[in-house]
Amino acid sequence: MGRVQDKVVVITGAARGQGRAHAVRLAEEGADVIAIDACARIDSVGYPLASLADLEETARQVEKRGRRIVTRTADVRDRDALHAAVADGVAELGKLDAVIAQAGIAPIDNPDAQAFLDAVTVDFNGVVHAVEAALPHLPDGGSIVATGSAAALLPPSGGGKPDNGKLGYSFAKRSVAGFVNDLALALAPRKIRVNAVHPTNTNTPMLNSDPMYRVFRPDLPSPTREDALGAFTSMSAMDVPYVEPEDVAEAVLYLVSDASRFVTGLQLRVDAGAIVARRPPQPDF
Repeated sequence: MGRVQDKVVVITGAARGQGRAHAVRLAEEGADVIAIDACARIDSVGYPLASLADLEETARQVEKRGRRIVTRTADVRDRDALHAAVADGVAELGKLDAVIAQAGIAPIDNPDAQAFLDAVTVDFNGVVHAVEAALPHLPDGGSIVATGSAAALLPPSGGGKPDNGKLGYSFAKRSVAGFVNDLALALAPRKIRVNAVHPTNTNTPMLNSDPMYRVFRPDLPSPTREDALGAFTSMSAMDVPYVEPEDVAEAVLYLVSDASRFVTGLQLRVDAGAIVARRPPQPDF
């Protein structure tokens, strides 16, 4: 028996990266999956987003582990489409036990106001929409997990050239942290846990992208991944450039499993010490 044996979990942003890692790890521990992804381009994002082929690969990986999966394409910004996708999956798999609001973008290195709005509507509104779509199907004792970021727990960065995409990303992730905190109170009478996972740099296509290289190495006109690796390490107290998606998936597995049945309102950092390295010293007493 796995740690989430026969649970049904809906995951947004499931086509690749952290979303796929969550789907695969939960399947290894006995869960069935409703995998949702937009599989479409957003113009303000300077790196390729997931494709239908990526979503099909997630399905193959889950089925390889002997579990059922329903895949649907839906943009988390589209409330009605997301509701329909979740309802379809629940109808096919018979129930729902947890939702992982993972879908996210980073339209960084972009001065346009639209980049700010795209980051907010995907990274924050998309979390709210995923919870809205799942909640009518969740039983008492269910689990809600939202993906934040170490950026949510750090002061907003300023200076340098205008970057409205980065500003929107930071705002959205901070908003996710607040949403989780207060929603945990609202759903506590039903014993539905609401928690956030806040990763640092994670080894996904979002991190391994030209816009991210430019943000971490603004001193170079066309930095490469090799150029950026040392700067990536600056985000860590453990002297690592990034964590793997599978590291984050282990935290998500705990929050979906019954082992966390009394854990709610948690801001769980998978950040290799990024936050503790930057926290202010304790005041003198």
